[in-house]
Amino acid sequence: MARKVGLDRRQVLDEAATLADAHGIEAVTLARVASALGVASPSLYSHVASLRELRRELAIESSTRLGAALRDAIAGERGVTAVRAAARSYRAFAREHPGLYSTLNSTPGQGADPEVYAAFAAVLPDLAAVLGGLGLPEEDTVPLIRTLRSALHGFVSLEASGGFGLPEDVDASFEVLVEVLVAGMLARR
Repeated sequence: MARKVGLDRRQVLDEAATLADAHGIEAVTLARVASALGVASPSLYSHVASLRELRRELAIESSTRLGAALRDAIAGERGVTAVRAAARSYRAFAREHPGLYSTLNSTPGQGADPEVYAAFAAVLPDLAAVLGGLGLPEEDTVPLIRTLRSALHGFVSLEASGGFGLPEDVDASFEVLVEVLVAGMLARR
């Protein structure tokens, strides 16, 4: 295979993300990324040191993209409307980018990998502001962010794995989940 002139790290990451979304994160290998880019596998080593590093970079990319989607969704929104917009944006991201989304399943502690931690934590001030806009006590911020993430992750994970086999509308069920979450949050005021 001839070396592709001008190949850069961004192209490698974008191709890996495309493969992850199309075939799952486990399908992302250096050989597969190289093949998709039309280069030999060793050509990737000038851009990523290993498959582990590539997957780490995908986690950062995923977190960055999800954070941007959430910020876009809540821009100009306040209160309950912002919570609903964030929830819908989260679900849309998970549906559109299932491979990337799967890299968000574990969040490292700050000391374990500061760069990944920073990428994952970047959206927290935005979510805290949304919750603050509901008039919730500040000490509830982290527990409610965890609650929101847990509920949304559970839903999107079940949806992705075909876990909703009943004939009722899944979109309507998601809206019920969001309203239950909103009601629970408002009850804490």
